[in-house]
Order: sequence, then C-alpha cells, then structure tokens
Amino acid sequence: MEPPECPVCLQSYDGDCTLPRVLSCGHTACEECLTNIPKKFPDTIRCPACTVLVKFPPQGPSALPKNIDLLRLFPSISNLTPEESTRNSKKPSFEFVTRSWPDDFYAAWKDRILLLDAVSVEESEGSDFASSSSSRLCGYLKGGDDDDDSKVSLLRVASLFQRDGCGDSVFEFSYVLRMISCLWGMEDGERDELDVITRVKERGVSRIFGLWGDLENGVLYLVGEKLTDFSWEEFDDVSEDNDASCLAVMGMQLCEALLGLHKEGVSTGCLSVSCLKFDEFGNVFVDLIELLETGRNVYGLISEETTSSCGKPVGALKMGLILKRLVKNGVFMSFEVLFELLKKQNLLITQSSSGSLVSCSSDVWPVCFLLLELLGGKRFSEELIESVSGVDAKECEGKIEDLLVLYTGLTEKLNSTLESKFSGKFKSMVEILRQCYCLDPQARPVLTDLWKCNRELVMNHRFSSMFALHKTKPGKRKEFCLVLGELCRLVVVGSKELEEELLEMESGGGADEGKLEKDFVGRLSEGKIKSKDLRGHQDSVTGLAIGDEFLFSSSLDKTIHIWSLKDFSHVHTFKGHQDKVMALIYIKGAESVCVSGDGGGGIFVWSTSFPLEEQPLRKWYEPKDWRYSGIHALAYSEDGYVYSGSGDNTIKAWSLQDGRLVCTMTGHRSVVSTLVVLNGVLYSGSWDGTVRLWSLSDHSFLTVLGGETQGIVKSILSLAADEGTLVAAYQNGDIQIWRDDTSMKSMQIQSSAILSVALNGKWLFTGGWDKTVNIQELSGDEISLECTHVGSIPGSSVVTSLLYWEGKLFAGFADKTIKVYYSGR
Repeated sequence: MEPPECPVCLQSYDGDCTLPRVLSCGHTACEECLTNIPKKFPDTIRCPACTVLVKFPPQGPSALPKNIDLLRLFPSISNLTPEESTRNSKKPSFEFVTRSWPDDFYAAWKDRILLLDAVSVEESEGSDFASSSSSRLCGYLKGGDDDDDSKVSLLRVASLFQRDGCGDSVFEFSYVLRMISCLWGMEDGERDELDVITRVKERGVSRIFGLWGDLENGVLYLVGEKLTDFSWEEFDDVSEDNDASCLAVMGMQLCEALLGLHKEGVSTGCLSVSCLKFDEFGNVFVDLIELLETGRNVYGLISEETTSSCGKPVGALKMGLILKRLVKNGVFMSFEVLFELLKKQNLLITQSSSGSLVSCSSDVWPVCFLLLELLGGKRFSEELIESVSGVDAKECEGKIEDLLVLYTGLTEKLNSTLESKFSGKFKSMVEILRQCYCLDPQARPVLTDLWKCNRELVMNHRFSSMFALHKTKPGKRKEFCLVLGELCRLVVVGSKELEEELLEMESGGGADEGKLEKDFVGRLSEGKIKSKDLRGHQDSVTGLAIGDEFLFSSSLDKTIHIWSLKDFSHVHTFKGHQDKVMALIYIKGAESVCVSGDGGGGIFVWSTSFPLEEQPLRKWYEPKDWRYSGIHALAYSEDGYVYSGSGDNTIKAWSLQDGRLVCTMTGHRSVVSTLVVLNGVLYSGSWDGTVRLWSLSDHSFLTVLGGETQGIVKSILSLAADEGTLVAAYQNGDIQIWRDDTSMKSMQIQSSAILSVALNGKWLFTGGWDKTVNIQELSGDEISLECTHVGSIPGSSVVTSLLYWEGKLFAGFADKTIKVYYSGR
C-alpha cells in the first residue's frame, strides 16, 4: 500500500518535512499546507478535505496536535466517514419550473429587455397605407435623455403567448422570463434579425432602446427612438442656387446611414418618405422602426393587389398597379427586391426573376428615387405616377407578361424629367442618378459614389485627398435584406393575424390542436403550476417539515398535523403544547422523530413510528429570564444535538437523547430568529441583522456575516442553505446570498418583510407579507452570481413558511391553510 499523503500537496507524510496536523473536524493536512491556506476570517480556515470552517490557532499549525497514528498506519481509502459521504453526495435534481433556454441565451438578451414600467403607450398611430393595418404605436420611455421622458415608437414583433390568469395555472412567469420565453420561441430567422437590429449603433440610424412587453395585451414590442418627421411641403419649390448645398448634405447623411447598416450586414431593400427623420440639429436619420413598418405595409399591399390573381403570375398590368400604389405612398423599391417579394408568394413568372440579385446594391435604387423626390418635390411623384399609368394604358395591351415594357416606360420618363429640370448645378448628380436605376444591380454605382457626388456640391475638389472613403464591408454577421426578412413577414395585414393566432392559442381548438398545445407549453417553458389545499389548522401555520413519507405542519393553534405525501390526506395530530408552536424539524435516524418548539420554551420530541402517539416521547423547557419570548428556531446536527434559537438572544445545544443542556452560545444582540446547519457549521440569524457561524465540533464561535448598513439594522427573519449557498431574508424585503461564506449578491426582491425562504439547488423561494410566493433562479460561478426573478404565485394571505421537496413546493399561510404547488404536465 502507498504511504499516507497530504490531501493538498499530495506529499507523503514523513514526520519531518511533511508533518500531519489534525484539525478540529478530524481531518489531517500537512503543517506547511495549513500555513498557506488563505484565511477568509480571523482565526478560521476551511478544511481542505471536507471544506468545513474550523478554528485555527493564532500560533499557527504547530499548536494543532500531530496525527501520530497516521504516521504508523495506512489510512482508509477516504478521509470522509460514511455519514459524511452520504451527506455530501449530490442530491437528485427536481425541476420546479422547467425552462428550455440555456444560460448564455438569457445572458445575451436580458440587458435588451426594458423594465415593465419603463414604457407608457400614448396612442395608436396611423400608417401611410391603412391605419387599421398598422402594428406600430407611440409612447414614452421613462428616464430618457436628460432624465426626461423620451418619445418612442413601438413596433409589434411577437406575441407573448401568455396572459394573466391563463388556464388553471396558479403560477405567473416574471415579466423578464416571459420576454425571454417569447424570444426563445421565435423562429431562428426572426430572432437573428432582431438580434442585429437591437445591436445597431451606427451614425444616422435611429436608436433602438430595446424590447418591451405589454402584459395586458400579451404583445412584445421593439422600442425605438422617435424623431421629427420631414415637412415635404418645404421641398416643392427647390432653388438650385440656395438649396443645392442643403440637399447635398441631406443626401450625404442618407448615404452614410445606409452604409452604416451595410457594415452590420443589413440592407433595407426599400425606402419610404416616412423612413427619413430629422433630429433637433436638422440632421437626417433613417428610422429603423419605420423601415420595418414600411416592409410590413408593402407585404400587405402586395397581398391585397394579388388576391384577385388567384395565385397566377403577375404581369405588367398588375405590376403597374403595385408600383402606382407604392409611389403614391412614398415607397421606393428596386425591381429585384419587388421580384423577390413576388417570388416568395409564387406570383412571379420564372423568366422575369432570372438575373435578379438582392444585395447592398439594391439600396442604391430607392436612395436615388428619394433624392429625386427631394429635388423634384411633390410634382416629381405625380409625374412618376403618370408615367406608370401611361404605360399601363397604351403599352401593355398585348404584352401582359412583358415586365420590361413597364421598366422601359418608367426610365424614359425619368430621363426626360432629369434632363429638363436638373441639368444646371445638379448636372454631375444627374449623371450618376441615371445609372442608379439601372435594371442590372451590378451595373449600378455603389453608395460611396453617390456620397462623393453629393459632397462635391458642398466641398471643393482640392480637399478630396483629405478623406479616404473605402467600400463598406459587412462584418461577420449574416447579411439579410430587411424588407425580405422574417420580421416584415410577421404581419401581412396589420395585427389581425396576430390577434387570430392569440385567440386560437387560447382556445386550443382546431385541427392542429396537438401542435398548438405543444407550442403553448413550449412557450410557457412548462410553467403551468397547479395547487392543492390542505386544511385543518385553526390558526396560522408556523413551520413545515418532511420525513417518513409525511408532511409535518405546526401552528399557532398549539398542534402539529401530519399529512400523507401520497394523497395529502390528514393522518394524525400531535397535541401537548401549552403555547403556540413556533418551530418544527424532522430528524431521521434509528428512531426517527419530529421535534417542535413553542413560545413558552418547551421542546417536544415526537415519535414518527406507527402507531403514532398523541403524547411526546420526552419534553423539556428552557430556563426563562426577563428577556424571554420563547423558542423561535430549531436545527439539528448529526452529532446528536438539537439547537434552539431563543428570544433571550442565545443559541442552546441540547442532547436529543435526554434533553440535557450541553452548551449555550452567546453573541447575538437580539432574538435568534432562524437556524440552519450546513457542512459542519451552524448558521444563526438574528433580529440584530447578522449571521453568526459556529463550529459544530466544539460549539466555538467562528465568524460573523452581515451587520449594520449605514447605521440601519435589518432584521433577519429566515435563513436557507444548500450546497455551499446561504441565503438570508430580511424584514425590509431584501435578500443576501453567500457562497462558501463569501458575499455574492444583495438585492431587494419584495416590498415588505420576507418571513420564509427555501432553497434547493438553483431554485430560491421567498414569501412574506406581500402574500405572494416569489421564485428566483440562481446562476453563475464562483466569481459572479445572477439572481433572476422567474415568476410568482399569488396567494390570499401572508406566507409564513415554505418547504421545497422533490419538485413540489409546500407553503403555509396565515389564513390556516397549507398549499401544495406542483407542475401540471
């Protein structure tokens, strides 16, 4: 057999260089390693074998006893006793609320979700096409620029697929989790586009503030900056002498905004007059919300105009009608993008779409027409509409499928207009604009050429060498055309389709009932929680415990009730307390028992073996003094001691076998309200706002956690611990979380006192005066910890006690009831 070795440095003990020293927990490590173990608290180290906090002498490891026997004998395979191995083994995981999205997905999206009360909806805003088809609203974003409310536009992008009071579930997902669930349920294409759009921070492009959910109507909105609209009447009488420079600057800014989008891999595909906005300094911006809304309206327009086609290919006459409506509403779209839209609806003849290529060059066409709109004013649009109508009337009577006839007539009219009206100072611009509406996208100039042309109207040629404008190259993100994307296809004819989808999802009927149910459950992340009531107590429930297939509940009515975990029927009642029962624990052993403590200082031990007795096995009482207010908390260690937290500010250790007082621990300055045992340490919480740590081996004080903050004492009302994580709940609604006794997170999760807290793995449950059970999810690592509000379960009374066990949550209430919450799947 190999010689014994230190569990830290793995050096064999030799009694000289590697000398074994025994810690108070019973484990051994070499003297040098014990010297180098970091001390988180004064005179305290964490055992490298069992990770329990133990006392460490100020003199150093030399004051610890040598393990002489270890130098003589070979050790067992493990330093842990069988009981410790069982205690430290990983517990099975039971999901209370199953979610389908991974942690990295939540981390990627959570910061793009606006607070529930951050946005207020003002009014419905009409669309250029039809107000009834608009999926866009106006509103205000609280705390915007200069701490004032900013006016914003809201674009409907999804349905939350969950409304308050939906079905028979008593569980309500938190606002953020409902948003995350909705995002996770989106198609990949929709979500990828939304990801890019919410990240855009380019100059000349309106800001996107984030995503906001309207819980009342079950709608997810994209929230964007709302800027000033153009006053197009100002451009009806353009003077070349006075207005050329101004128009050129606007053209440059428009090109710069689109080049910024191209850098993000986004091409627009079309532009409308409403997409251009002004900021307070008169700079031109491209409005992303308006772009998406325009794309949706284009889908709706094409759908309306082609309904009469009954699925037949669109010819020149029908195309002329579509173009006419687009121009009337100030929308300009390159032919290849329009062809692609028709292809998606199987309404385009095959030969007409050959050679079409949708890319960043497709944006040159609509920019060209918008610049012509600026130059020509309202009369330009009227002439453009006349040219399209004229082609429909005289050129296409016998050539229904020849779309080139329409394009030829349109370009001839444009050339005529350009030559007659803009051959003066705008001559250089006219030459490049003529190339921009070339049918072949590859033959068009790039946006940088348009930008340079506009700049030449403002800046002298000799300064051109100062600037190095290169062709924009998109980043690593996947390129997509906004108007052809999934977000523009979400609403074909306004929001009617979404409303019908919501109604269908809620009714659960129809031929696709199975698919709808699957989608519904998936979007809820299986958070459909049901409940069962247990009634029998005559006063407020004060404590809950589980053991031997039973649920034990204590109450101010001085009794302990026993319930079957199989069918939750009432089994038995323990009677004998003369005062209100304040604390309750279950102890498993050779003789399993239930231990209860009351307000009069009585500690009762009850046998849980059949036949159940009404009288306790044994009982004893704490001594009373002037500070006395009875027992507030109980805990148990495997050493055979029952610990009580009392109103006299002390913690007492009692022998379970005979009720003998073994030790009294002092140090708290107020009532010891809660106790918990974890990894060989007793944690005590008090109304003085501190958590004190005590060694279970010798009952010595180890250290203190928490305390006063700026002179304010926050009373601790409940503690919960699991797998190295400790959570303290306070009377002001705060919680504080420690991992391995290192403070990780402090936050307020309720507006009033938290009376009870339960912890199981990543699930944290809290309840108190707000009559609601709140569910948090803990995630992170040893460096950082996230506490995410998953949802809540509303109740009708104050929550007084909580217990989580194998996927079920038990809650005791002040209205005498006990509720069992479980996932209905």
